[in-house]
Amino acid sequence: MNNEDALNSEKNDIRTNFITHIIDEDLASKKHTAVQTRFPPEPNGYLHIGHAKSICLNFGVAEDYNGLCNLRFDDTNPVKEDVEYVDSIKEDVQWLGFKWNGEPRYASDYFDQLYEYAVELIQKGLAYVDELSPDEMREYRGTLTEAGKNSPYRDRSIEENLALFEKMKNGEVAEGKMSLRAKIDMASPFMVMRDPVIYRIKFASHHQTGDKWCIYPMYDFTHCISDAIERITHSLCTLEFQDNRRLYDWVLDNISIERPLPHQYEFSRLNLEGTLTSKRKLLKLVEDKIVDGWNDPRMPTISGLRRRGYTPESLREFCRRIGVTKQDNVVEYSALEACIRDDLNNNAPRAMAVINPVKVVIENLQKDEILTAPNHPNREELGTRQLPFTRELYIDKADFREEANKQYKRLVLGKEVRLRNAYVIKAERVEKDASGQITTIFCSYDPNTLGKNPADGRKVKGVIHWVSVTQSKPAEFRLYDRLFTVANPSAEEDLNAVINPNSLIIKRGFVEPSLANAKPEQGYQFEREGYFCLDSKDGSSDNLVFNLTVSLKESVTF
Repeated sequence: MNNEDALNSEKNDIRTNFITHIIDEDLASKKHTAVQTRFPPEPNGYLHIGHAKSICLNFGVAEDYNGLCNLRFDDTNPVKEDVEYVDSIKEDVQWLGFKWNGEPRYASDYFDQLYEYAVELIQKGLAYVDELSPDEMREYRGTLTEAGKNSPYRDRSIEENLALFEKMKNGEVAEGKMSLRAKIDMASPFMVMRDPVIYRIKFASHHQTGDKWCIYPMYDFTHCISDAIERITHSLCTLEFQDNRRLYDWVLDNISIERPLPHQYEFSRLNLEGTLTSKRKLLKLVEDKIVDGWNDPRMPTISGLRRRGYTPESLREFCRRIGVTKQDNVVEYSALEACIRDDLNNNAPRAMAVINPVKVVIENLQKDEILTAPNHPNREELGTRQLPFTRELYIDKADFREEANKQYKRLVLGKEVRLRNAYVIKAERVEKDASGQITTIFCSYDPNTLGKNPADGRKVKGVIHWVSVTQSKPAEFRLYDRLFTVANPSAEEDLNAVINPNSLIIKRGFVEPSLANAKPEQGYQFEREGYFCLDSKDGSSDNLVFNLTVSLKESVTF
């Protein structure tokens, strides 16, 4: 199996779950002869990791059953929506490796049909124009333990309702003064069935339809009809829409739309430890400039994870591992990190970077050399790179001590250590500044230890990384950590109080010259430091800025 086949096999490997069992039964019974799904995001923000689960499920199921999946924008609220969000959603879905059926669809494509179905409900005595204010409507709705009461406008004649709805459509009624409600049951034990609003007035220009409409349908009315129009067979939603399925079915049962009707199935949403998946709260982080936009590498958005260095394969694998159930749970953040760590460990080329540099002078080196190092210890096909070995080098400050116990396996004054892909060196003496800080470590090297142990049997246990002082490239390192200090930030009233002050630490150091042409989204393992990638916004060949994707080993933060 070649790499492309392996990638496709992995992408289509949706774990068996209750939804696949339903599909299997539907196909076996001939209830459906093909599978048609849809991914229906609202374009009011950037997609986050929770959406990635829905994307992988909807598109993955369609691929596994040789079916089709539509991309449909739920664009029924022009006040909060924007073309920027539409474009970002398309890009995220494509980046994750999926293709939608035909052209992207919009709920607004069906506004004319939706209006006609609303008129049909009025004509059947199943919808009415209400003049209660939002506050009054809440008061009339009742509570979970008390039934609601009928609006005084509920029993208007069909003719009057048709006339008023026409006025609403023609812009002759002020915003908030009237709405169209389904006439169902104000005593229903399900709040969603207590005469829900299905149309409201909004004098706002729409990014697709312009100023054609000043009334817009609600999600619960729009979604089921859009599914039916598109001949969706399995409408997959998260558990919070479980009660809404009753309204989904009620609307479709009471309009003259083509049968058979789609069916809605609910699965548990992704709750990821230490993150927010509320677009409203994520937007506030952006607006308050707590983060650097929707694609800040600390954000749980797909674009943020992408900028941080996560790969499509790692996110798909994460969604595969957590599975699809009806049981709400919280997934540990370490599970996500494990997926990208596994991916990059197998696929990321190795390189060396010194983040906290201190100078080393190799006093007995007479002439600079060019050494050859593998790009990956286990994958010869990734080739090799050249490392300039010069008299002056940088190593990490943490890799040297004047005195240390036997557990310390790095460079100690008077002792030896191996430089990665190079020679064994010995620290002879140090030079310090006026404050007592070490500025230079003077060393000697054993020229007979390139790729082999010392001939006299000396045992050198430690290995440290390094770069040439004269040939390395200066770089900025953005060391990212969790954005919040608590495992459940969504429960906090004041998000500012739980922002991690160390969620971004910026360091300046040096990288080996092979990284001068690093490209965004190409992950590297900086040996002994972590996995990094060039920042897609601020990084370039003239300004090397590397983001920490994930540490080499799992760390506990909560």
